Amino acid sequence: MRPIIRLCLPLFALLLAACAELPQRPELPTQVAVPAGSGTRLDSLVAPAESQHPGQAGFHLVGTGPEAFAIRARTAAVAGRSLDVQTYIWNDDLTGMYLAYALLGAADRGVKVRLLVDDMDARSKNYGFAALDAHPNIEVRMFNPLPSRIGTLAFIGDFLSSGKRLNHRMHNKTWIADNRIAIVGGRNLGDEYFGASEEVNFVDLDFAMIGPVVREASASFDKYWNSRAVYPVSVLNPGAVTPVMLENLRSHADKVAEESKNSSYAELLKRDDAVERLLGGDWTMEWSSEFQFVSDDPLKALKAEVLDKSDVLGVLIPVLKSAQHSETLISPYFVPGEKGTQFFVARAQDGRQVRILTNSLAANDVAAVHGGYSKYRKDLLEGGVKLWELKPLPGSKAKASMFGSSGASLHTKALVVDGERLFVGSYNLDPRSTSLNCEQGVLVTSTALGGQFEAIFDQQSDGARAWHVTLVDGDLSWTDGKKTYDSEPLATTGQKFQAWLAGVLPVQSQL
Repeated sequence: MRPIIRLCLPLFALLLAACAELPQRPELPTQVAVPAGSGTRLDSLVAPAESQHPGQAGFHLVGTGPEAFAIRARTAAVAGRSLDVQTYIWNDDLTGMYLAYALLGAADRGVKVRLLVDDMDARSKNYGFAALDAHPNIEVRMFNPLPSRIGTLAFIGDFLSSGKRLNHRMHNKTWIADNRIAIVGGRNLGDEYFGASEEVNFVDLDFAMIGPVVREASASFDKYWNSRAVYPVSVLNPGAVTPVMLENLRSHADKVAEESKNSSYAELLKRDDAVERLLGGDWTMEWSSEFQFVSDDPLKALKAEVLDKSDVLGVLIPVLKSAQHSETLISPYFVPGEKGTQFFVARAQDGRQVRILTNSLAANDVAAVHGGYSKYRKDLLEGGVKLWELKPLPGSKAKASMFGSSGASLHTKALVVDGERLFVGSYNLDPRSTSLNCEQGVLVTSTALGGQFEAIFDQQSDGARAWHVTLVDGDLSWTDGKKTYDSEPLATTGQKFQAWLAGVLPVQSQL
């Protein structure tokens, strides 16, 4: 082959990939969640508690990875009617494969499983999801899919031809069993989110919920499931939805499940008090009649432009404005912009305590996002806002990722106002969550839950885990009570350059 032809082949392939189009989306019948009933084990466990608290919903803050994993695995094991799972990322690692094994087991028992995954990360695991779809009781759909199913050049070509659309992603995370119990919050499905990774141990938070709020979560799931932004994987890649692919996946999942019994993570689960209490039925719920499940319109993803609108933010702004004495926030990616900075400074100068915990540059997996935040840091501090930045764990290193959320120490997205109005969800306080991605969360009024979150904030902002950022003689200073830094602590030259570049380029709307 002539050298010039060899050099041109990748360009030809890229041009062909850029011409790829999504297949015609068929007209699909509207599907709704299987209603709660009375014949499953979850019915017998949950219904009596609901009947004792009419008009209220029960909430349990899930702060540890092992407990978060155990709840999902346990509910999959005892579900009798339905499992609805919505996620941004599903990794094919130890915990991710075990949960796939758990879903297959439920489907084998006759449970109807609906799996809705954002296609940005799922595309690389396309054959696994297609294999699941081959099960008669499992249906898999992809949110805002890419036209191509494999190949890096094809992936690049998709963005060349449809980049504005593909820039909008579904960041929601929901796990609903029998329409009786729902887990929502910040966690994707994979080792780092459940404390099973040896590289990075996330700080994350979920709500486990029972009562009428679960039906609100199911209604949101249905809204996304039936959206024209969603495609069945069988339409995107029909050739991969075969019994042979399913059996291959089942064999792999069975092997992983067997190996997991002797893993160090299995030992961790056995030693975790929260997991033991869960399995023993000792599971404390806080009940409230003031709650709201909120999610963005899934059609937000089909907009070509950057929107100045978020249904989630539309709920949070009035809550923050209602604060009488305090606002405490945790956001891994915090890019307030000029308006947000002015908003929080005004709250602080009116006498409210405003405390914010976010990732340090060294702990952040998207250095560009830190650049978008750091340009407002001094103004926030001068205005009276209190800032903490989470340290990276000893021996760990944040992994750069185009998807984010794959190596940062901090992943919790939550806030509390006046110690009693608590929000937990997928929403970061940044332009991407507001204007590009679809997000969701739960707002509940409870002094008990608010106090639990304040305790989590105090623990994570302690000097052992975070640096307190202040101004000393007008200059930024980071301290943990033992050592003080006058520049971004432990950050590499590369991280500092990326953050600086993002701070000077006009890319804030994309952060």
